[in-house]
Amino acid sequence: MTTTTIVDVATVAVPVGDQDRARDFYVDRLGFEVGLDVPMPGGGRWLTVAPPGAAVALALTAGREVGVDTGIRFVAGDVAAEHAALAGRGVDVDAVLDWPGVPPMFSFRDGEGNTLYVVEAVS
Repeated sequence: MTTTTIVDVATVAVPVGDQDRARDFYVDRLGFEVGLDVPMPGGGRWLTVAPPGAAVALALTAGREVGVDTGIRFVAGDVAAEHAALAGRGVDVDAVLDWPGVPPMFSFRDGEGNTLYVVEAVS
């Protein structure tokens, strides 16, 4: 049996072309908080954002291909309400999907064209 000392997930990388523009989108449109925004040796910076109280943050990483399907799924208590709120803030959202036996969900794109998802919390 293989064992590990890995105990958690800290960050998930999201590629961005402009870290300032991406930070503004995640903070101003999604309501996320900046965790770290520090310079890195040799140039660049380490920038993380996350929903308030989240255990895992997004690392907004520059210099990679943007406009990708990240596969990242956020959780919301009420997907319909979150969908309406994001659409009202000008976020590019797709229709809510409501399939039998699957929690309601929708996809949206950040300011860089990356696709992310919101799934309703399962109780």
